[in-house]
Amino acid sequence: MSQKQLKEAFISNLNGTSLLEISAGLSLAPLCLLCRGLLLILYCLHHGKPVSSRKYSLLLDFLVLVSPLLFSCTVLSPIIFFMPVILAAFCAGIFSKIYSQRKREARAPFGHIVKEFQKAYLDPEYIPAITVFRVYVNVLTSISILAVDFPQYPRRYAKAETYGTGVMDLGVGAFIFGNALVCPEVRQKSYMTQPRFSSLARQVFSVWPLISLGVGRLLSVKSIEYHEHTSEYGVHWNFFFTLAFVRLAASLLLAIFSKHKSWLVALALAVLYQLLLSTTSLKAFILHGSDGRDSRLGFLDANREGLLSLLGYLAIYLASVQVGLWLQQRRASVRGWLEALRGLALAVLVLFVLLQLCQACTEPVSRRVANLPFCTWVLAHCLLLLSFFVLTDLTLVFTKLLVKGCSVPCCWEVVQPPGSRKKHGMEAVPVGREDKLAQLCLISAINKNQLLFFLLANVMTGAVNILIDTIHSKAAFTLCILHLYMFLNCLIMYILQARNIVLKFW
Repeated sequence: MSQKQLKEAFISNLNGTSLLEISAGLSLAPLCLLCRGLLLILYCLHHGKPVSSRKYSLLLDFLVLVSPLLFSCTVLSPIIFFMPVILAAFCAGIFSKIYSQRKREARAPFGHIVKEFQKAYLDPEYIPAITVFRVYVNVLTSISILAVDFPQYPRRYAKAETYGTGVMDLGVGAFIFGNALVCPEVRQKSYMTQPRFSSLARQVFSVWPLISLGVGRLLSVKSIEYHEHTSEYGVHWNFFFTLAFVRLAASLLLAIFSKHKSWLVALALAVLYQLLLSTTSLKAFILHGSDGRDSRLGFLDANREGLLSLLGYLAIYLASVQVGLWLQQRRASVRGWLEALRGLALAVLVLFVLLQLCQACTEPVSRRVANLPFCTWVLAHCLLLLSFFVLTDLTLVFTKLLVKGCSVPCCWEVVQPPGSRKKHGMEAVPVGREDKLAQLCLISAINKNQLLFFLLANVMTGAVNILIDTIHSKAAFTLCILHLYMFLNCLIMYILQARNIVLKFW
């Protein structure tokens, strides 16, 4: 077999992992975020000021936010169920140290602190969990697209061939979910007062970078004979095209139907698509081609997975728009977000129950056809991860109340209550917020140039695969390459953030 065939076989015919293992893995990113925040608060407690060095800030963020994820999906994957316990114990130790070492004059009774926490007001214009969710999906995807070509990355984490729940299968759906959370229909407050089709033309224009990247990836892959998994999207299709067309189709549907009923449109679309898969020959066509022998004749036949799975991804997108609208509802107090957290937990529980029913009544989860169980699975785990991030942010808010004057980048800040606003009606500003801190955060750096981050990861992944025999690499070499690859990508984003450069011109 040629090197190209070896690499294609290396990522083919896989079956995924268990839902429990994926859930355990999802808890790592929020715990890393919590650990970073607690370390920054502890530093502030000891030195009386936040970390001011950009170099040390980048190093801390990379070592705490990124490096543990690299280890957990490679050499530490055999103990993945112990990783959350270890990180949680470490975070508990830091919190205990902060609580015991806070200034003597600031030591209020614990019950008083809890009451103060529940009554605290948060910046209503900023929901850090959404930003962190989108950034971490990007980071985890960037790690996986290269790590999957190394033997240290467990095969059960890679994309399943037909049925199964791999970590990378979830990543595809999570990307769609994250994009929908910040789509124009969610962000535009004046959307209801504008003509429904007024933003559709802008959406058509806004997706041209994705289509350009899709064409660029297609041409580059074919020209250098880069290894590819044909049954993933087809011969000519790729994920950039899926992102673009899902966004366009969703904008069209949301121009016709009310965005506040998008979950109903999503449910109708997902159920109808599943009925077609179960009662017609559509599923057989997707899995085996028009002749039943995996033919690739004609554009539709050649790209059947990518084209027909658009229906499932569109359902995920529309359901995620509803989640985004719900999150954007004004909740100024901690008490309001605690209630929202209970709502998220209930939604996760309901979705996991529905997932079991869907699989029992229809078929297992399949990313390849993006069936109803796949849509339900993606929404359940994405809401679970989002819940973890909200819980992390609230925990950091509580900890910051113990140490007055501390700030954690990309985390909620306590603001003045509405009654204390000035008479001229301006919004309350966060207490103790320092704009300088925004420049000292890897999360905000990646967030400003997310598409560029993903593009650089794809380009560097291709370069590494061309230059290195990844399949036969040793563990130490693999870890060095993955760390260097992620650090270079993060460093570029950090430099752009420091110079206030945003490469978005569409």
